[in-house]
Amino acid sequence: MPEVLADVGECVDAVLRRVGRRIVLALPLGIGKPNPLANEFYRRALADPNLDLTILTALSLLKPRAHAQLEGRLVTPLVERVFGSYVEPAYARAMLEDTLPANVRVIEFFLAPGTFLQCAHAQRNYLSANYTHVAREVLARGVNVIAHLLARRTVDGETLLSFGSNADVTVDLLPPVAAARRAGRDIVMVGEIHAQMPFMGGHAQVGAECFDYLIDDARLDYDLYCPPNPAVGTAEHAIGLHVSSLVRDGGTLQVGIGELGDALIYALLLRHQQNATWRAALGKLGAAVQEAAQLVRAEGGDEPFAAGLFSSTEMFVDQLLELYRAGVLRRRVFDCLPLERLLSAGEITERYDESILERLAAAGAGPRLTAGEFAELKHYGVFRADVEFADGRMRAPGGRWIAADLADPQARIRLTAECLGRELTNGQLLHAGFFLGPRSFYAALRELPERERAQFGMRGVAYVNQLYGSDQELRILQRRDARHVNTAMMVTLLGAAVSDGLESGAVVSGVGGQYNFVAMAHALPGARSILCVRATRTRHGRSVSNFLWSYGHETIPRHLRDIVVSEYGIADLRGRTDAEIIAALLNITDSRFQDELLARARAAGKIERNYRIPDRYRNNLPQRLEETLRDPRTRGYFSEYPFGTDLTAEEIELVRALGWLDSRTGTAPARLATLLAAVLHGTPAPAHASALRRMGLERPRSLRERLQQRLVTLALGATATPSRGSAPQEDSAR
Repeated sequence: MPEVLADVGECVDAVLRRVGRRIVLALPLGIGKPNPLANEFYRRALADPNLDLTILTALSLLKPRAHAQLEGRLVTPLVERVFGSYVEPAYARAMLEDTLPANVRVIEFFLAPGTFLQCAHAQRNYLSANYTHVAREVLARGVNVIAHLLARRTVDGETLLSFGSNADVTVDLLPPVAAARRAGRDIVMVGEIHAQMPFMGGHAQVGAECFDYLIDDARLDYDLYCPPNPAVGTAEHAIGLHVSSLVRDGGTLQVGIGELGDALIYALLLRHQQNATWRAALGKLGAAVQEAAQLVRAEGGDEPFAAGLFSSTEMFVDQLLELYRAGVLRRRVFDCLPLERLLSAGEITERYDESILERLAAAGAGPRLTAGEFAELKHYGVFRADVEFADGRMRAPGGRWIAADLADPQARIRLTAECLGRELTNGQLLHAGFFLGPRSFYAALRELPERERAQFGMRGVAYVNQLYGSDQELRILQRRDARHVNTAMMVTLLGAAVSDGLESGAVVSGVGGQYNFVAMAHALPGARSILCVRATRTRHGRSVSNFLWSYGHETIPRHLRDIVVSEYGIADLRGRTDAEIIAALLNITDSRFQDELLARARAAGKIERNYRIPDRYRNNLPQRLEETLRDPRTRGYFSEYPFGTDLTAEEIELVRALGWLDSRTGTAPARLATLLAAVLHGTPAPAHASALRRMGLERPRSLRERLQQRLVTLALGATATPSRGSAPQEDSAR
């Protein structure tokens, strides 16, 4: 059993005595890191140049910091309120500020998106690997310390531990680590108890005997990292609507974090709860054209969800709880191959009849049940909880022993009469590797009744992110009609996607599990990979296309192309020729860039010289989308924060306003023009008083503050859109 310590310093001392002065420390991604312990290792390395520290991890999360004084007026108080007592990983801040000592090396396989683009250490030491390969790489790089934040609970006097948010890589590491330790390799396991970490059972639950040291001191608790919900703009809402029409009832959903994930889940809720409104909005976006309508009929649906969805997703995002509460996320799966065969074939439902035993035998159970098979079927509700098993026989309390032989008609009759349950139990609605979200998400997970929380299964990415394994058929059956929805930064006109890096070699984030899910979509019967990309982005104050003729880096090669969705529509690329792919992608490109891209394709000889983009795709412009959503927004739909936010009403206005300023100060002439406009703008309107008060600019005390006040006032006036600022909790789809 582990040694329990109340001090991170004592723990580091114990680890150093055991493994020496060369530490290869593996930490989970995201909120699973025990940051106080990691910071103590880093502090020791700072103080002792002879201590060699390598940290293997991903997604090291830092609190946002302002880059300019005006931004600081908004960001600094907001960060203090939202992130509270969160303890940053000190090595990550030092890496960002280029102050890591020579004896510390940080290797990450996924970087906080965009955070470390200009960080030389992070860029040089990025490890490009599929999420499913990380456990292998950690072992190969000589890990000798694994540290993890843990949840704890006590049941009937027994202390139980859980990996909580991060079953992802650690669950996959446990078997090879145990084998390595048996072979004589010393790998120290350290856990740090954290009161706020939700306790997740199943595969995330771990025995105390797996750890050498446990750190247990309430003084080390801190607020878990809790990013607020992002704003969902017009483009994101349009993409969400399109994708929601491709999700098949009774199928499987994989979705990621961020605006596009929120927009998709919002659209799924709208489809289920306000179907007429959803249909009307989708129709106005142009989805009623023949090509899209055919695809929706073939691959998706336009009705509310009757059978519901199951989610098999790398990341458990907080909005999946909204789908659960609304009754959309309700298709349960069971880790029992015969049951899944019957469910997938439609031979049984969760409420079964007396034919189930004969059907189970035909599906591969037994026919003479072993103790393990009996326990599995009992766990999933086929047999009542009070039925017992011994020596190949079963009986109910007070009853006579019955042969556990599903092939024997007489035994089946007696088993049905005396031992059979009524409905399947202990199924799961979700399989995920890790979770991350706002503070309310963690609280909701902690407060769920145990039976409900058990429906959300945290598992290793070797299970969630791929099909390979001895149970491949089970995974295929569980993930029927899967829709793997991910985000790309750019897409080439030949179908390759750019999601993680730039052609300069700079890494924006990492491949993570995107390749896993795209490849899986091509292997799973009935599955589709859906890559979402905004048609444009703003660069130095100008709009540029995210659809390109070619690019010097790609995350998803074009031979794995499938479905691409922008705010302007859906491009089905599977099985298409190069010319057909180009034509389909031009149809969902912003019209300001269509001619230039078409000319590049013609020059390359990849499309006919006389090809013309159909007229119905020649009005792909932002103003058309804004007009499309204007009416439903006046009725409370498609708000910027459909799932609520930690921001106040004033802060929502200010975020929008500062974003507007940023987009108009990217070049020297643009900055000068914006400053001149601010100076000439005049005195603040009364409507801006509360926002200026929040910024500390209601009574400027210097020339700098007066100019800042004018800039903020100008931006507030330019971005005032009352219909988009409806109270998040009042969104009509909720």
